[in-house]
Amino acid sequence: MKVIRTIMLCIVVFIHCEQKIYAQGTLEITVEQAEKQFLEQNLLLLAERCNIGIADAAIVQAKVLNNPTIGVSDINFWHPNAAEEIELSRNSFGNRIVFSVELEQIIRTAGKRRKLIDLEKVSKEISVQEFEAFLLSLKTELRTLLYETIYLQSYLDVVSIQKDAISSLVEIYKTQTSAGNIAKSELIRLQSSLIELETEYNELLTELHGVCKELKILLNISPETGILILNSTSVAKNPEDISVVQLIEMAKNSRPEFLLSDLNIKYSEKLLRYEKSLRAPDIALSANYDRYGGVWKNFVGLGISVEIPAFNRNQGNIKIAKLNIEQNNYYAEYQKNVILHEIAENFEHYTLKYNYYKKLMDNDFSADLEEMLGVYSRNLLNRNINMLEYIDFMDAYKTTKQAILTAKKNMELNFVELQYSVNGSIN
Repeated sequence: MKVIRTIMLCIVVFIHCEQKIYAQGTLEITVEQAEKQFLEQNLLLLAERCNIGIADAAIVQAKVLNNPTIGVSDINFWHPNAAEEIELSRNSFGNRIVFSVELEQIIRTAGKRRKLIDLEKVSKEISVQEFEAFLLSLKTELRTLLYETIYLQSYLDVVSIQKDAISSLVEIYKTQTSAGNIAKSELIRLQSSLIELETEYNELLTELHGVCKELKILLNISPETGILILNSTSVAKNPEDISVVQLIEMAKNSRPEFLLSDLNIKYSEKLLRYEKSLRAPDIALSANYDRYGGVWKNFVGLGISVEIPAFNRNQGNIKIAKLNIEQNNYYAEYQKNVILHEIAENFEHYTLKYNYYKKLMDNDFSADLEEMLGVYSRNLLNRNINMLEYIDFMDAYKTTKQAILTAKKNMELNFVELQYSVNGSIN
């Protein structure tokens, strides 16, 4: 009994120390808190959101009228040839200069300005939906990393418990081997198992560090800060309570790719209207003043000019715009078809993973394993079982716990994919 109490005390001390070290300088955060911090602090999101402001600025620019142009020409600073016939003030230098000034303003015709504004407004809608698609993609990546982190943390705990239990047994077996009570081969077998567990533990820890690095980048957390994801308290949604028809309707109303497909067609149609308006030539209105340059001393005149559309009637760009409409219709139909099949596939996968995890949890197998872990350690020390039986149980314990954790992770990741496919929370 004294030996057993020693083992249990060592296990508790090991686990307590490890948790204390792990918690030091570590940010503990739930899945929900992580998503909130992601929306507020992710640098890529902040950068992509600027595209909406850029689109707003493009609309403002489209509303701006063309600037007028002014030109000064035919300047002569010397005495004009006809100066003897024209009365000039010889005491004023400015009165002896010959020059002309012309002011010109371009007037856009055929509603080009209005059509360009409409085009930029659709472009802004596209920017908004592209941002939503980018946000959806990053949120899915975040959730995947969160559940991967939870899995690795949980599996590390399983390996750590085994590692600490065998480590305590090794110390006791060393003492018993030195006293000649236990064969050295049994000690070596335990030490071999301990090395395998420590190797796996270090590999898992390395993998966890890599996942946490990606997670901290998304959450904009400093590199020196540790992160611990707390298990989510949310209950998995029963697939029997989910309707595929409702999921499809959700996707049609909120999935960015659905809306983007229609917006691309709308943009192509607006572009065609704008390209057609470019066939009509713009009008240039002008006013000019000529001093000493003609028959009259001061001449003021008005003018109008129009480009003759004899050769270039924007035929090529109009043809391109028409083909873009046809092309975007094909793309839209294809994209919507892909999304619908994606929803159906993700629902099937989630149903499969949910039912498998539920089956594992309904038989209380996990609770029995935890109880048997201590029982097998006591039986080994009391010589009720041999070393081979103990090692076999430890392998079965780890394999079963890993299977349960993997099933839970896969179920949660498939639910993430299902929510991604409809861009919404499935309640």
